[in-house]
Amino acid sequence: MKTPRLLVVIPLLALAVSAAEPGYVSLFNGRDLSHWKIPAGDNGHWKVLDGVIDYDARSEAAGDKNLWSEKEFGDFVLRIDWRIKETSGLYPVPTVLPDGTHKKGPDGKDVITPMPNADSGIYLRGTSKAQLNIWCWPIGSGEVYGYRMDQKMPPAVRAGVTPKLKADKPVGEWNSFEITMRGDRLTVVLNGKTVIENAQLPGVPARGALALQHHGGYKDGKYQPASSLVQFRNLSIKEL
Repeated sequence: MKTPRLLVVIPLLALAVSAAEPGYVSLFNGRDLSHWKIPAGDNGHWKVLDGVIDYDARSEAAGDKNLWSEKEFGDFVLRIDWRIKETSGLYPVPTVLPDGTHKKGPDGKDVITPMPNADSGIYLRGTSKAQLNIWCWPIGSGEVYGYRMDQKMPPAVRAGVTPKLKADKPVGEWNSFEITMRGDRLTVVLNGKTVIENAQLPGVPARGALALQHHGGYKDGKYQPASSLVQFRNLSIKEL
């Protein structure tokens, strides 16, 4: 009698989960890189491994090494899990202040701390300027580096794209982003915590593809610091 009950309950649970996610479309089937443009000449470094998108920072593509979505998107909610597999050496990391600027020393230069790091990200609306960083910096993942570092941007914009807190899990563990784009406004929730809220991205394109970022690389038998030793899974999007 127990077995029939289990067979009834499991479909009901599946229906409940499905009903809670209306409008979302999967961008990754767990088997191959359908819906994505593999860089020409990549030679198998962007791949599916054990049901997740795996990258080893060794793409052999001569040009753009990022993995781009086939489709372009305007307003959307993107859900994506990611994890840094391991760090790739010490990287000179500045101390980022809440307003997006860097802490300066007595000499007027950035205060730099070498620390273990790996680096990737997600390009929004087809542009690297609107990239959400994935990395090991104390400021946490989810910041928009291209806007934060643009000194031509108003102070409110630079502060707005700076994470309110670090919500990253330790290297090796899975993290979850929920990224909402409406017009030129961005909200980022990382592991259930809002790290960017209604930040403005002046001049961001109205539509564009998504990209999973290549960073760093492999040279002379070793990884460069902050290389993209990263994996992704559970990619889904709801267009608004």
